[in-house]
Amino acid sequence: MSTPEVVSLHPTPEQYAYAFGGHAPLLTVSPGTIVELSTEDCFAGNVHGVEDLPSQVCTFPFLNPVTGPIAVEGAEPGDTLAVHFVEIVPARDWAVSTTFPHFGALTTTHSTAMLHPALEERVWMYDVDVAAGVCRFQARRSGFSVELPLDPMHGTVGVAPAANEVIMSITPAAHGGNMDTPELRAGVTAYFGVNVGGGMLAIGDGHARQGEGEACGTAVEAAMRTVVVVDLVKGQAPPSPRLESDDYVMTTGSAKPLEDAYRMSQHDLVGWTSALLGLEELDAYQLVSQVGLAPAGNVVDTNYTMVGKLPKSLLGTNQAYDGLHDRLRGTAADYLRQR
Repeated sequence: MSTPEVVSLHPTPEQYAYAFGGHAPLLTVSPGTIVELSTEDCFAGNVHGVEDLPSQVCTFPFLNPVTGPIAVEGAEPGDTLAVHFVEIVPARDWAVSTTFPHFGALTTTHSTAMLHPALEERVWMYDVDVAAGVCRFQARRSGFSVELPLDPMHGTVGVAPAANEVIMSITPAAHGGNMDTPELRAGVTAYFGVNVGGGMLAIGDGHARQGEGEACGTAVEAAMRTVVVVDLVKGQAPPSPRLESDDYVMTTGSAKPLEDAYRMSQHDLVGWTSALLGLEELDAYQLVSQVGLAPAGNVVDTNYTMVGKLPKSLLGTNQAYDGLHDRLRGTAADYLRQR
């Protein structure tokens, strides 16, 4: 078996994209390539301390930059782009989180207008210790602090949308985008339906950790050094992004209201379970109803994201995408050993 090619992508600030679609690729790779890349935080690196309010140091719509796009040779509409996350490591010894006046689950928003004042805009800085595997929360109005385990993930991953549409990077939809699910951590393979030639993969919005739902609207936002393996499956495009870990197959749905995002993720999980196990649809529906999990991705973005999870222990010898996740895990392990 040939050794995978390893390439790097470290964009300059001017090269970051703030939308999916409408951009020429920064890099073109063949299937099976390992890409070492860097990403900036959702504030484009402009928030450095508690006095740096995003409304003053950031410029809308230049929020949530993504690295890419990366074109994959041979990717055509209807194919599936597989992205295995080998490693996600915070690039700095600090990270940041905020509340916004009109963003988050527990404040007024522009679409949920209220007469009472919005929440205060406030910044929290987190110390990040990669070697110790922790980040430190420090309360702003008391001496309380606590170390939290690092659980790095990418909130925003996706491909170019269909029909030449351009979608801002803050919005999750069928192409992926700002799904903000903590499930998208190292060791996970993500599957995206290809809508345009090359697929046009882009990655950003690193989180040192995040609770399910991302209730305040931001996670522990961090620049990242990330390694992925990019591969291609001809055909078999999913309706929305799918994920696979060592223990679960997962589906996503991004929409408003939240129950529609839930329905979308569960609908695909029932269909995928039916196909993997050869079950009639209602039998698959019954099985998913009794064993499935449904963690929230985000409940704050322009669309909300829900995840459906099925334990792979139920699949027996049946494998998603002919065992591609396991093969990519092997590629990742070889890369980490040889580095």
